[in-house]
Amino acid sequence: MSMGSVLLEVSDLTVHYGAIQALRGISFEVAQGEIITLIGSNGAGKTTTLHAISNIIKKTRGTVRFEGVDISTLPPDRIVASRLIQVPEGRRIFANLTVGDNLEMGAYTRRDKGGIKQDLAMVYGLFPRLKERIRQAAGTLSGGEQQMLAMGRALMASPRLLLLDEPSMGLAPILVDEIFAIIRRINEAGTTILLVEQNAFKALGLAVRAYILETGQVIKSGPAQDLMGDPTVKAAYLGG
Repeated sequence: MSMGSVLLEVSDLTVHYGAIQALRGISFEVAQGEIITLIGSNGAGKTTTLHAISNIIKKTRGTVRFEGVDISTLPPDRIVASRLIQVPEGRRIFANLTVGDNLEMGAYTRRDKGGIKQDLAMVYGLFPRLKERIRQAAGTLSGGEQQMLAMGRALMASPRLLLLDEPSMGLAPILVDEIFAIIRRINEAGTTILLVEQNAFKALGLAVRAYILETGQVIKSGPAQDLMGDPTVKAAYLGG
């Protein structure tokens, strides 16, 4: 996919939880059309970075620009309306609602009925299993299906940028492969993706560029393929 202009620009992102500094001045950018990944061990600050971008948690300092506009202080719902959409870790679907109702909830900021219908068809094309279970309560789905539903619901918001937080967490290896294949298809269909993932091998195989986080800072970045061959990266994250 040809890369376009910078879609997301994160500069000097710093976050404290009380006295603890969780992020120490993180900067990176995501260009239109890319899949970028943030990798790092547990507690490195990956999820905190996504939450700070979506303004779910307060920043100590730093700016976030989306499509050239400073969104650092916008409330989370306004950020969603600007089509920067996060799929949180742990899926967070509406367990008592049906699969169909969950997907409709994803489109709640939209008024374009025709577009919504088209996107629903696209989601069912990507996730045929969801179509089979359209009237089933979401809480009765398997973990993999719930992850698919969370991603499908996010796509119903017609994202310009999709933030994926640990989409492979807790899934069987065969399902991890399936989820990653779908992420690639979503990107090929035109959605830019920022992926936070503990499965560094999978993430580097999918992304164009990667940033490695350790204790709240970016310690290395570059083309994903280069990092995959980097001996220190291999030793720390790829079990090599």
